[in-house]
Amino acid sequence: CLICEGTYGNRLHEPMDDAKRQLAEVIRETARKGGKIIIPAFAVGRTQELIYLLHLLKDEQAIPDLDIFVDSPMAVNATGIFEAHPECYDEETRQAFVAHHANPFGFNGLKYVTDVEASKAINSRPDPCIIISSSGMCEAGRILHHLKNNVGDPRNTVLIVGFMAQNTLGRALADKRPVVKIFGNPYPVRARVKILNTFSGHADWQDLLALVGALDRPRLRQLFLVHGESDALESLRDRLQSAGAPPVLIPVLRAGMGLLPA
Repeated sequence: CLICEGTYGNRLHEPMDDAKRQLAEVIRETARKGGKIIIPAFAVGRTQELIYLLHLLKDEQAIPDLDIFVDSPMAVNATGIFEAHPECYDEETRQAFVAHHANPFGFNGLKYVTDVEASKAINSRPDPCIIISSSGMCEAGRILHHLKNNVGDPRNTVLIVGFMAQNTLGRALADKRPVVKIFGNPYPVRARVKILNTFSGHADWQDLLALVGALDRPRLRQLFLVHGESDALESLRDRLQSAGAPPVLIPVLRAGMGLLPA
């Protein structure tokens, strides 16, 4: 049996080169308006990927010379671990940075913030900047304060770079609701909301079909699709079955009855 996620079972990621180009466009457009780019991001993995790409874009002079704030104590600590282990970098990273004695997680304009007062001070800055803060789904942490102070300004951009689960503030923003609740209070959303799904760590449907196709098919008797919303799971189930996969079930939790096939 294979238990497989299906979070992006009905979507394809954009190519990374397209995501890099779109990221640069968002930053340039927002900076021209004098706004801030607010990026909710998970502290481990997603934040470091963004720092890496922003470093590349700065080196290529593809974005203006803005200050970039990583405002999350956990993200700062996690980035320190990435920085301390260059032996784990892939060849692309080694060629881009290590071979030139450069640190992919340190460059001019990048500022790591742990102090609470320093975090608050970012929101009073009049000039454009980039703020990367957690939590990734905007349910807790310092990102809530940055959103509270910035979603009402049409010059700003909220950049969504990962999957947002139902019933989260991040999902409300991704769905472009005109008003969202932060700390229990309503805030009109006048900032631009841009979504880049490429950065998500979840496999898309092509990746998942490739995974199943690479398995020992005679031994694979049953698939269970979990961790996804119903439309994504159903779409992935249909694609798998069309590709000749073994029977696919979507378990459903029913009170008092345990797990039953959908």
